[in-house]
Amino acid sequence: MTDTPPEPLDEDAAWAAFDARDRSADGRFVVAVKTTGIYCRPSCAARRPRREHVRFLDTPQAARAAGFRACLRCLPDEVTRDRQAVAAAISLIDAAEAPPALGTLAARVGYAPHHFHRLFKRATGVTPAAYARARRTARAARALAAEPSITAALYEAGYAAPSRFYADSDQRLGMAPGQWRRGGEGVSIVWAVVPSPMGPLLVATTDRGIARIAFEDDEQTLARSLPGASIRPADTNMHDRIARIVAATEAPDPLLPEPARRLSFIEAVSRALLDAS
Repeated sequence: MTDTPPEPLDEDAAWAAFDARDRSADGRFVVAVKTTGIYCRPSCAARRPRREHVRFLDTPQAARAAGFRACLRCLPDEVTRDRQAVAAAISLIDAAEAPPALGTLAARVGYAPHHFHRLFKRATGVTPAAYARARRTARAARALAAEPSITAALYEAGYAAPSRFYADSDQRLGMAPGQWRRGGEGVSIVWAVVPSPMGPLLVATTDRGIARIAFEDDEQTLARSLPGASIRPADTNMHDRIARIVAATEAPDPLLPEPARRLSFIEAVSRALLDAS
């Protein structure tokens, strides 16, 4: 059996990404400039050369083999290392019982804390602390359904104190923990499904916060997960407001693991909705 050859690079799409300084294209290809002998990330801040002076190559290794040298401004060879560091930090957060401190994460992946904070947010759209908060919220929702008591659920989710758990539940579950355990009993939920850069997104809110944000969900799934709640579709104004907020939220780095991309995007949308309320 032979390996499937990689798809050829679409040079028109590559030029469009380069011309737009599209960060999401970083790591997918490099841009070699014939007149300077330098290769760059697609997002490099340097002035754009004429298209006929540009070559698009799949990797930094291919660019070096063709006789080009790395740009000292955008450091294209660092893209893979940066992405690996972010992916490693995501794995550490996902596996941790409690949210790790920024300094601990940065040290584990070999970066200074301030630099890593910017790097993580640029790749995911959220800070390491916000990603950890989103992971803890997801754990809390599952634990409330599975654990024998609210106290057991909050410790299973990684909360050190009940006060933080109860404060978060209003905004992050849209209801009290006891109501969540009872399937949203007595809660009024308004929902909308809107387009997003990563596919259709269900957004369900209450007068206290966000009950659910999920991909590939619909009203029936929402009703099954919270059978005690009163559920109705958003009116036109609210639907449009949610759609604008979601459309303005950038998708995370497409080469990061898909579960982490989805969780990061959901957290970014959650924060934007809460800030706008």
